[in-house]
Amino acid sequence: MTEATSAPTPAPELPDRLSVDPRSPHHLAAVFERDIGIRFNDKERHDVEEYCISEGWVKVPAGKTLDRKGKPLLLTLKGKVEAFYK
Repeated sequence: MTEATSAPTPAPELPDRLSVDPRSPHHLAAVFERDIGIRFNDKERHDVEEYCISEGWVKVPAGKTLDRKGKPLLLTLKGKVEAFYK
């Protein structure tokens, strides 16, 4: 008899660049099956829309300002970026 193992599926490795927007070429749906944390300049941020670790930037909404398509206007902040699973 073969024993069925129900080991949890390992999480995919976090990419160097990731976007929340499903229309972006940098969006990976498999990564969003788990909670992701972003640490920017040694502080955890909860409002990051996109990040790039190698280039050292994150994109965050500029308050409640919207662009002409109704999406949040994003600001690019430069610094030390770390991504991790919670």
